[in-house]
Amino acid sequence: QVQLQESGPGLVKPSETRSVTCTVSGYSITTNFLSWAWFRHSPGKGLEGIGYIRYSGSTSYSPSLKSRTALSRDTSKNQFTLHLYTVSPEDTAVYYCARSTGLTLNWGRGTQVTVSS
Repeated sequence: QVQLQESGPGLVKPSETRSVTCTVSGYSITTNFLSWAWFRHSPGKGLEGIGYIRYSGSTSYSPSLKSRTALSRDTSKNQFTLHLYTVSPEDTAVYYCARSTGLTLNWGRGTQVTVSS
């Protein structure tokens, strides 16, 4: 059974870079045909897709966030990471990682990120 756990600092100042790491257990992130995604949820915007990294290592991003995001992975640790640059208070949200099989999503519990000076 796959388990996903987000981690990273909860509070960040405007204009800084925020990285959130997802540690996966029970399944390899290089397993064929799987994708590993990031979402966020805020009261004002609802659920928003950020991007995903495929089993091959290729990436895809939401057009609205593409200029400020990057995804990376560490296969030796079975982790993938979201990097969000030049954050603003509008980036305050709960950030979730998820595994996508193409038909289903398995979610982490989420981690709160607050952007405030």
